[in-house]
Amino acid sequence: MANLHRGEIDAELDGEPRRLVLTLGALAELEAAFGDGDMLALVSRFERGRLSASDCMRIIGAGLRGAGAAVRDDDVATMRVDGGAAGYVEIVARLLTATFGGTGAAREADLGGCDADGGGAAARTPFPGPT
Repeated sequence: MANLHRGEIDAELDGEPRRLVLTLGALAELEAAFGDGDMLALVSRFERGRLSASDCMRIIGAGLRGAGAAVRDDDVATMRVDGGAAGYVEIVARLLTATFGGTGAAREADLGGCDADGGGAAARTPFPGPT
């Protein structure tokens, strides 16, 4: 089971359960891939919520590699998830929430992104779209 205190999530890719985590090395990889100078710039990019399919592929790939999987972004490009495009976005949203949003926000994402008053976590956490 994923440890949200460590920023880990579990996701099913190609019908297999996988662990993802954005370690410091994975974040450095994303900084380089996106051309962002530091983690604040990276967070700002994610908060805008405008990520391309290739951005999602890179984030998922970095998360898998952060958890120890030997995968390339090209491998991630051919992986299938339930829910199609929305399924990929959901994985990215949960991973970014677990990494930057803290355990409370990560728990909200696992519960569908709604808090007690019915509002979503999107306004408070750095990830694209609904979960």
